[in-house]
Amino acid sequence: MKNEFNNKLKLRTMGTKSILRLKSSLQESILDMLNAQIKMEAHSTSAYLAMSAWCHEQGLIECGDYYKHQSDEEREHMLRIYDYIIDMGGKAISPEVSNIQHEFADLRALFELALEMEVAITDSFNKMSATCVKNADFQTLKFFDWFLEEQKEEEDNARRALEIYDLIGIELDGLFQIDHQVAKLGKKA
Repeated sequence: MKNEFNNKLKLRTMGTKSILRLKSSLQESILDMLNAQIKMEAHSTSAYLAMSAWCHEQGLIECGDYYKHQSDEEREHMLRIYDYIIDMGGKAISPEVSNIQHEFADLRALFELALEMEVAITDSFNKMSATCVKNADFQTLKFFDWFLEEQKEEEDNARRALEIYDLIGIELDGLFQIDHQVAKLGKKA
């Protein structure tokens, strides 16, 4: 009985942060992965905004608007993860973002980078899902369902942008046509 009282007393004196951490069902390894994913989404947000600025500078207004919208979406993804961590009693970490590319050799190079980023994000969610299964964290695994469906669409749009570029080419008014076709990506008829 005395040991039980001492344990309760220790808990009370640990401080609010530690007590809240004990009440979280998030395992430390899962929390670390979620915070790493926040950083990845923040990087994508900034990268897409840099792509948007580059497109606008090149006169590719529709592409610029499309990548600004992509930036907004990535921020929403980041905040979904942030909110999940908070709701689960964990500590979400606002990341530093660096190494953002601001210049591109051409529009195709920009499209290639966008696809690479989306594939990396999908890979990250797949690895986190596998870790959740391994650690029996089915709540977080369920949380990832929406992201996995979203990534399917994101990768499809990034691949389609490259296909549009390759199909139309840049001869004559090709960039103008590509610009207008990219605006249609992700929009359901």
